[in-house]
Amino acid sequence: MLMYLNGQIIREEEAVISPFDHGFMYGLGLFETFRTYNGHPFLLDDHFDRLHRGLDQMRIENARYDRQETARIIASLLDANNMDDAYFRWNVSAGNAPVGLRTSPYKNPNTMVFVKGLPENGVREKKLHVLKQKRNTPEGPERLKSHHYLNSILGKYEMSPDQKGEGLFLTGRGHVAEGVVSNVFWRKGMNVYTPDPDCGILNGVTRQFVIRLARSKGFKVHEGHYMLNALLEADEAVITNSIQEIVAVSSVGEQMFPGVRGELYEALTSLYGRATREERLWSGKEWEER
Repeated sequence: MLMYLNGQIIREEEAVISPFDHGFMYGLGLFETFRTYNGHPFLLDDHFDRLHRGLDQMRIENARYDRQETARIIASLLDANNMDDAYFRWNVSAGNAPVGLRTSPYKNPNTMVFVKGLPENGVREKKLHVLKQKRNTPEGPERLKSHHYLNSILGKYEMSPDQKGEGLFLTGRGHVAEGVVSNVFWRKGMNVYTPDPDCGILNGVTRQFVIRLARSKGFKVHEGHYMLNALLEADEAVITNSIQEIVAVSSVGEQMFPGVRGELYEALTSLYGRATREERLWSGKEWEER
């Protein structure tokens, strides 16, 4: 597979960065994962708005988003890999600096764009398994999509290799947080509930778009702090991320749910499918304005 590194498209095995990159030494790096539909990078502006907020917090400069240039790189990678659509990971790390923590800005970051093929048949249903490992609190004002991934990895380790589904984090206070790689929603009647970002979750781009979709279908969306029983007593549940899109929950532990037969799942997937097939959206706000 071919990838992008600091202005060049190269083979993955040729990619090299210095061990003095503070993204490697201290975790000072961020990434966004997104996919294309008919060659269009869906909600790209929203992904890069979040990336830039994080870069500002980490004092990483000179990695600003230009839609035209970014879209050109994505199109070049699709062409170079002979792919119509793909999974992309756009990664920015702080760049090289001497050993030791610093407060001055990083002015020469490394930008890497990884490409993967998309699964032929997407996952429609998953089981959720409540993890013993708690979701940690963010290191700053909000959870960033950063190189600090140990908490998620520990949650992943808790799942046995033959255990299908996804782990579900609770907070240290017992509130529902998020999946290892997803945000979670559940429905009770016409009310839809999802953990508030101040629970320490990643405020996912797809999460934000799904909130818009749910409200457009007449559901009342609530963001808050909810104990596990609130989820277990729901009529249905779904999880979301930018690659798997919207996935129905078939069970949480021993509690069964309707999965793909759920009213919320059917409404959301219909709208999401239309948005990705028929619209070339750069942001969720564009969808609302149309």
